Amino acid sequence: MRDRIKKTLQNILNPLVRLFIRVGITPNVITTIGLILNFIVAVIFIYGAENGAHEDMSYIGWAGGMILFAGVFDMLDGQVARMAKLSSKFGALYDSVIDRYSELIMFLGICYYLVSQHYFMSGLAAFIGLIGSIMVSYTRARAEGLGIPCNDGLMQRPERIIAIGLSAIACGITGHYYDGNRKLPLSIFGYDGFETISVFVIPLLLIALLANYTAIQRLSACYIYLKNREGKEGIS
Repeated sequence: MRDRIKKTLQNILNPLVRLFIRVGITPNVITTIGLILNFIVAVIFIYGAENGAHEDMSYIGWAGGMILFAGVFDMLDGQVARMAKLSSKFGALYDSVIDRYSELIMFLGICYYLVSQHYFMSGLAAFIGLIGSIMVSYTRARAEGLGIPCNDGLMQRPERIIAIGLSAIACGITGHYYDGNRKLPLSIFGYDGFETISVFVIPLLLIALLANYTAIQRLSACYIYLKNREGKEGIS
């Protein structure tokens, strides 16, 4: 399912990929553009935290749109590298490093906004999500550096970006009808204290749980792989 969706998105983006190749835009330039866009995401969150009213969710919505736009460039760099035959070891390293910076910067903006707007527990959930996101990527990188295949899991980077971006946009749209000072007409297991910000925060909490679960899942898979391949020497 994941591979099918990825293939569909790649087919949609192929005309843009060909355009970039024709005008001579390299994969590393595209990766850098993605980083700059994530800086803009953080700026939107921070500006909204400092200048927006507590009940105004529009900044979250605009930031969500920018998160998805930046995510497009995250896909484009790899496609351009493959189609233009510009793949290189440094390019792969640069892409991985810049992706980590991009995600850290995005979460910086999210955490700043939530804490500044006095959603302290939500800010904690976002920070735990940041930990999980980094550990998912680190576990894969460290495992592959040891020659262990490690690319499975529920909450990889594309899923995280899409979930955060869409939930932020949904929060911004919901905020147009229900500002931050009103409760949502929603009840789950008898709890009806949901606020507009919950549209953004609940997916963040799920990301925090699933990303950390994915990191542990990958670690467990690596343990089993080494145990089967190398016996006790591989896991000592």
